[in-house]
Amino acid sequence: MTVEQIAQFLGAPFEGDPSVEITGVQALETASPPDLSFVEGKRGEKQAAASRAGCLLVRPDFPAPPGRTLLRVAAPRSAFARVVRLFHPERRPAPGIHPSAAVAASARLGEGVSIGPGAVVGDDAVLGARTVVGPRSVVGDGAVLGDDCLLHAGVTLYAGVRVGHRAVLHSGCVLGADGFGFVFENGRYEKFPQVGTVELGDDVEVGANSCVDRGALGATRLGDGVKLDNLVHIGHNCRLGRHVVIAAQTGLSGGVEVGDYAVIGGQVGIGDKARIEPRAVLGSGCGVLTSKIVRAGEPVWGTPARPLKQYLERLALFDRLPRILAKREGK
Repeated sequence: MTVEQIAQFLGAPFEGDPSVEITGVQALETASPPDLSFVEGKRGEKQAAASRAGCLLVRPDFPAPPGRTLLRVAAPRSAFARVVRLFHPERRPAPGIHPSAAVAASARLGEGVSIGPGAVVGDDAVLGARTVVGPRSVVGDGAVLGDDCLLHAGVTLYAGVRVGHRAVLHSGCVLGADGFGFVFENGRYEKFPQVGTVELGDDVEVGANSCVDRGALGATRLGDGVKLDNLVHIGHNCRLGRHVVIAAQTGLSGGVEVGDYAVIGGQVGIGDKARIEPRAVLGSGCGVLTSKIVRAGEPVWGTPARPLKQYLERLALFDRLPRILAKREGK
């Protein structure tokens, strides 16, 4: 594919030699002359000068080095992602049911569905058109999957779980296991029956070995475009708005509400019934206490989570404590 063809695909202007043949995509530091790469941030600008990439995706205001072939785009990383898909198109198995799969007679399968080796599809389950159920995955009784979903190997959907269109569920993730609900009485814990469900909107992606628990009553809901990293736990009756992103090893206790476009870093812990307002940003490792509110658009850090500016001020003060104490003691 030539630079000119990529420019046409992206609708982007080019500079330099449009006939350069591009055969792959690579990072700046590892790219060779047949590769396309992208430049973003100050570090990327410094690396671009030494990069051997045959063509660079850059912002409109990027200063053009002499002799380089460039494509100017508003968002180089996003444009690069689109081109990556040209060189590495998604591979899906051919439609059909593997002989070792167990599919209930009452299950309803859309056109072009693929069901892999050892997979199980329960009674009254519904699979939308072109959906793929990978090897050893389980779709429980009455579960519903929309069109063009992709379940990798070893995914488990408990009974009654509902998933929208174009979901991507990675290996080992579990949707619809019982929430952690118990009542302490007479010296022992009694299980509170978890009779709700899980509902996912469209274009949701759930990472490997992540878990979304069913509601105790009602539903645990993930809105359109939610992205969960690996090893994320969403407790019972949580409600996540649209396009929320959550990084690895984060846990949400029961009843947490997360507003649209919130960003939650890795290893964050959020207590019961806390509320994260839209576009809030939770830094990695922070902790939100039970029933607390993180305000809209506010970046927070630390445990207990507090506004980033306040957190940094306290951190600086903490670092000065040894000198302050030494001065007081006359050392």
